[in-house]
Amino acid sequence: MAKKFKIKKGDRVTVITGRDRGKTGEVLRVLRSEDRVVVSGVNMIKRHQRPTQTSAGGIIEREAGIHISNVAHVDPSGGKATRVGIRVDDSGRKVRYAKGSGETIDL
Repeated sequence: MAKKFKIKKGDRVTVITGRDRGKTGEVLRVLRSEDRVVVSGVNMIKRHQRPTQTSAGGIIEREAGIHISNVAHVDPSGGKATRVGIRVDDSGRKVRYAKGSGETIDL
């Protein structure tokens, strides 16, 4: 059974612990099987790439996964880290909301 995360692709998150603490970025991928997310500009690694016919070799810098417990959703109104809750809106569908401000995240 697939795990349910309250952080999805395209969300704005901030790193709350680790080497990149304080950095913010957009979630590029969610790796459910590994409990990790890939955030743009966070946890950058250098990869030594062998040249092929289609691409030149060299040292490529890219984002690596960071554990989902080390990131927090950014509150849309305040810009600070917040927890995420789920509630049913007026039309009867489930939406995520920031627990800090009560503002809806999904629109």
